Amino acid sequence: MKQQANLERESANRIAHVLTEALPYIRRFQGKTLVIKYGGNAMTEDRLKTSFAHDIVLLKLVGMNPVVVHGGGPQIDHLLGRLGKTTAFVQGMRVTDTETMDVVEMVLSGSVNKDIVNLINRAGGLAVGLTGKDGDLIRARKITVSRPSADGEEPDHVDMGHVGEVESIDPAILHTLMNGGFIPVIAPVGVGQDGRSYNINADLVAGKIAETLSAEKFMLLTNTAGILGKEGQLLTGLSLAEIEALIADGTISGGMIPKVRSVADPLNAGVNSVHIIDGRVEHAVLLELFTDRGIGTLLHRR
Repeated sequence: MKQQANLERESANRIAHVLTEALPYIRRFQGKTLVIKYGGNAMTEDRLKTSFAHDIVLLKLVGMNPVVVHGGGPQIDHLLGRLGKTTAFVQGMRVTDTETMDVVEMVLSGSVNKDIVNLINRAGGLAVGLTGKDGDLIRARKITVSRPSADGEEPDHVDMGHVGEVESIDPAILHTLMNGGFIPVIAPVGVGQDGRSYNINADLVAGKIAETLSAEKFMLLTNTAGILGKEGQLLTGLSLAEIEALIADGTISGGMIPKVRSVADPLNAGVNSVHIIDGRVEHAVLLELFTDRGIGTLLHRR
């Protein structure tokens, strides 16, 4: 009985320590906007989906304004496979014809977005799902991609179809929702001047929204521990200049290059900090925000 009482007391002390450690961070970020790019394993494993939803609800309950932007590449691949449709990728971007765009919009705007909204609402929050079409939130423009030609002469221009980039963000609907106590959950589908839908990289959409909202923090959940050094060690704090040096010497390579470069505009526009964190860790968002140690890489202007 005495041993059980001691264990319960130790457990209570640990909880009290965690709450005490979190308190100054809660005070610092109260009333601030946090943009979270949600992707990777955190979107596909049930325990991680549940912990993420609880993290987002807690942020709102303690007075912060979380805004979630999500991807959905694996889910799109799965449905396209079931339909027997294959797609090509150029420079990491999916060539998106009209039929593929219908699938992309169905998965992102329908299935994935509503699943996230449901998870947050079940955790006690009030989430609202959006695409760029809602309130004219994301105005897009079509992008073209050039690649070296086979003969080495003029570069080939690839028609990417319904692949776009962010032309502008109108945050009015986001302000209305946040002021009303709601948590916006955004699918990265924009609309062009011609009324056509465009598939946009979710990292870029999240970064542009963070920039437009003058967010305190921009967080990206990934399937890595963060940015790693040549010896595999976690690099916990980097400036934009240090990032470019790591790209130049090959330390940062592959798919991490566009991810880290997507944070430059938000940082230069006034977003205080960017965090690349390990979405495979339960409660990754809370651990990064409310503990002294953090669990990822912090990026800053200088």
